[in-house]
Amino acid sequence: MSAVTIGLAAGTLVGMAVILTYILGWANVAFYVEVDPRVDAVSKALPGANCGGCGFVGCGEYAEAVVMQGAPVNKCAPGGANCAAAIAQIMGVEVGEALPYRPIVHCGAHTKDKHGISDYRGEQRCVTANIVADVQGCTYGCLGFGDCVEACAYDAIHVINGLAVVDYTACVGCGACAKACPRNIITMTPFKADRVFAVLCSNKDAGKEVKKVCDVGCLGCKACERACGLFAIKDNLSCINYDDYDPEHLEDIFKAIDKCPQKGIVLVGKPSEKDMAAVADKEAPSVVTPDFKTTVDDTEWRG
Repeated sequence: MSAVTIGLAAGTLVGMAVILTYILGWANVAFYVEVDPRVDAVSKALPGANCGGCGFVGCGEYAEAVVMQGAPVNKCAPGGANCAAAIAQIMGVEVGEALPYRPIVHCGAHTKDKHGISDYRGEQRCVTANIVADVQGCTYGCLGFGDCVEACAYDAIHVINGLAVVDYTACVGCGACAKACPRNIITMTPFKADRVFAVLCSNKDAGKEVKKVCDVGCLGCKACERACGLFAIKDNLSCINYDDYDPEHLEDIFKAIDKCPQKGIVLVGKPSEKDMAAVADKEAPSVVTPDFKTTVDDTEWRG
């Protein structure tokens, strides 16, 4: 190869490099999108959990929504009050009052309470067992294979004797467990106090049918409804009206607890000293209307 050829090749490469550098520099200016520095500041204030509990895909998208769309500054459950205060300071707004959201498992049946449990040998996951008929008699209750446990990054929910139980001392309210439950029996609920009362059942069948499959399920007998105005029976299932729920005045709820034949009205949450003092002279079990979804709701039928 002659020196002239080598020189031409080198000159061509240098020329192309100059042209591409110019094009890239022009594109960088022409297509530059200015990013509000507050987005980066909010991102750094967030814990980086990317749990999706705020309703956005991750912390980065939430940070953009706070700055660009005016999303609430207190939506990060893992970050808690300190994180909300930091974001509020960046945005120059007040945090405002917001109730913490925590999961409630709308089932109170341990293995011993369940009837009709089959010898299921398929994949040991709730999402798989949920599409199999007759895994257990109750088609509404906790399957107990622990999809919610696997989804929780905070070790705040565990399957104990066939039932998912929330550890409220570790729970941050990210909502991952609720998203993982194929039966939608875990509901994210705003807690007006450290502990709230809940009905631990999702079964909407008639009472006699409930008795066939579960020893502790709600019978829809209306005893709680007659004893306390916070309760209403909807589709054979007792529900609490949390809009009118007042943590300071719960006397009638204890009347409903006494009347409930299944003892299915329970306290859930992390007990504080104030909570313990309030119920010191009461006898109440310690373990929201469910958004229940059946197996066939997600099934594509083919003829």
